[in-house]
Order: sequence, then structure tokens, then C-alpha cells
Amino acid sequence: MSLLYALLGSPLACRFPDLYTELGIEEHRFPSARNLHRALNQQRPDFFLGEYVYGWANNYAGTNVSNLDVTLTTLLAKAPQARIIIVMQPGQAPHIGKLLELFPVHGVLTYPVTEAQMRAVLQAAHPSQLTARS
Repeated sequence: MSLLYALLGSPLACRFPDLYTELGIEEHRFPSARNLHRALNQQRPDFFLGEYVYGWANNYAGTNVSNLDVTLTTLLAKAPQARIIIVMQPGQAPHIGKLLELFPVHGVLTYPVTEAQMRAVLQAAHPSQLTARS
């Protein structure tokens, strides 16, 4: 079974439990990056699903480009094999290139995300491991 860690702004975002079960993926959702980082010490995910928000606020101090920078850096150090999937609001699209320059992202989806889109990106990320079960 594969493991997916999710860090999403909305608890309702990207809810595809039947798809995950069909593809043999166990999903763990985290309410904060801090909790996800703690979990990385215990288990390494095969997939990371995160919601991208461009760093408009000055608290990013020009060092980070988004809300995911620290998490993705930690993920790459602790679980370099994890496939990174990013979801975002349409208004974030002009800025996603900045994140893609820094991190090896395997898929980017724009809300609203459909089950078919999620299936495609999951299967493209790990085609040898994920086959739909009949």
C-alpha cells in the first residue's frame, strides 16, 4: 500500500477516498505543517499533496516563495522518493513557476480538481505501482 500525506487549506479539498482505496493509497491529512513534519519522522510518504499559496506577505522575507517551501524542503530531506502534487486556486497560476523552479513537482492541479484529474496525476507519478483494481 502507498502512503499519501495531504496538507490542504480546506478539509473538503481533494476528497477522493474511493479513488485512493482503489489505487491502494492510504491518505493521512494534517491540520498543520508542523504535524506533518513530525509524522515524517515516523513514516515516509510515497505522495505529498499540498495546496500552494504564493508568498504575498512580507513574512516570507524574499527567502520563500510560498506557504509550502519549508514543508517541501523537509519532505525532500526525509522522503526524497515522495512524489509532490500541488493543488491551487486559479489565481495562483501566474506564480506557480517560482515554486517549480525550486522543487521537483510531479503534478499541478487547479481547483476544482476532479477525480479523473487526480487519478491521472497519481498514476503518472507512479505508473508501475498504481493500477486500478477491478
